[in-house]
Amino acid sequence: MTADLFAPHFQDADKARAYLEALRWPDGPVCPHCGVIGDHYALKGAAHRPGLMKCKDCRKQFSVTVGTVFERSKIPLNKWLLAVHLMCASKKAMSSHQIHRMLGVTYKSAWFMTHRIREAMNSGSAGLLGSGGGTVEADETYWGNNGKQPKGARGYQHKMKIVSLVERGGEKRSVVVPAVTGKTLREVLDKNVSKSAHLMTDEHAGYTKAGRDYASHGFTRHSAGEYVRGDVHSNTVESSFSLLKRGLVGTFHHVGEQHLQRYVTEFDFRWNHRKICDSERVQSLLREVGGRRLTYQTSDRKH
Repeated sequence: MTADLFAPHFQDADKARAYLEALRWPDGPVCPHCGVIGDHYALKGAAHRPGLMKCKDCRKQFSVTVGTVFERSKIPLNKWLLAVHLMCASKKAMSSHQIHRMLGVTYKSAWFMTHRIREAMNSGSAGLLGSGGGTVEADETYWGNNGKQPKGARGYQHKMKIVSLVERGGEKRSVVVPAVTGKTLREVLDKNVSKSAHLMTDEHAGYTKAGRDYASHGFTRHSAGEYVRGDVHSNTVESSFSLLKRGLVGTFHHVGEQHLQRYVTEFDFRWNHRKICDSERVQSLLREVGGRRLTYQTSDRKH
């Protein structure tokens, strides 16, 4: 199933609202203030915007966009949905400049839209990876200066650091860290990986102590030319870095450290939903846009 960019919900704001209502409220409208399902009535007339409702229980007004990344935006909802589709369907991502040109909104608006959508792509606390004895691969990568090392710099310390975890047959999560040390690696693993998991890494010393806390810890010695030993390898997580790097280099060119976490989260989202078609990926995201509101003020500061 492919998406028709000329579909009604991409062309008309009212049809976009109806489309989003059907996705978010399959069992009837849900009040975002008190959680009551279906006990509401529509507010009509010139004084009320289309789609506005009032809850009979808590007596508060709401619409399908309240409490979502689309709340209080003057940009038509159909343009929001089109932006969501473009970001979900573009394998190597789409820049705010491209969204600005394609949708006919200002660059400032496009930049804010893309960051709001990335916020919705954050799965949050969706449970620990490897629960029940699954296998989780961990590895780190580095980003910055378009791959060019400043004069006099040594190693990777001048670059931004990203630690990624992939459960085989499951989800990927990436975390931007200030340094790749035993302490930071343990913090990432403790927060995201079940102790019942089988951990797979390379020979980085930072994983040695932390690996003892898991059901097993297998590692390969890349320095000795060893990349696979039976089912011991971290090739899945390493291969996922290629799309991230190509997107960052080819689409965004430069990403500031204060926003890097959102960008890697965006690539994680597409990787986690890579086995479904574009339309299903969009629908999966639109069902989860609630509770992810991002303001202009926090978009400038929040990582």
